[in-house]
Amino acid sequence: MNTFSLKITACDRVFYEGECEILIFPVEDGEMAIMAHHEQMTTTVEIGELRFRTPDGAEHVAIVSDGMLQVAHNQVKVIVYSAETPEEIDAFRARAAEERAREQLRQKQSIMEYHISRASLARAMARLRGKDKHMPE
Repeated sequence: MNTFSLKITACDRVFYEGECEILIFPVEDGEMAIMAHHEQMTTTVEIGELRFRTPDGAEHVAIVSDGMLQVAHNQVKVIVYSAETPEEIDAFRARAAEERAREQLRQKQSIMEYHISRASLARAMARLRGKDKHMPE
């Protein structure tokens, strides 16, 4: 199968760099897929589950925050604030973050604080969904 070069970068590390057969990532209204020789584009990545398959047939999953994706010359670059495998997610900390965000949303806030709280809640919920889906207790 045809492959393309994929680099997923989070603020704290390069999550993955290598060849890839297909990349599926979250967008505002669902998911989008990229395969080899995709048309050039730049788009946003939403909070959620990013999946990709490497040439050896291995399926990989990352729970990502929002960011950007660029496709050019059979190379895909993904830049997100955070990227974690389901194994790396601490469910206790994610539940605590979800509760904090819910409590902050109950409080009177400025517009900016509201959007930050809403994003924090979305990240916590995505992390918990990813952990539960791929690492059931």
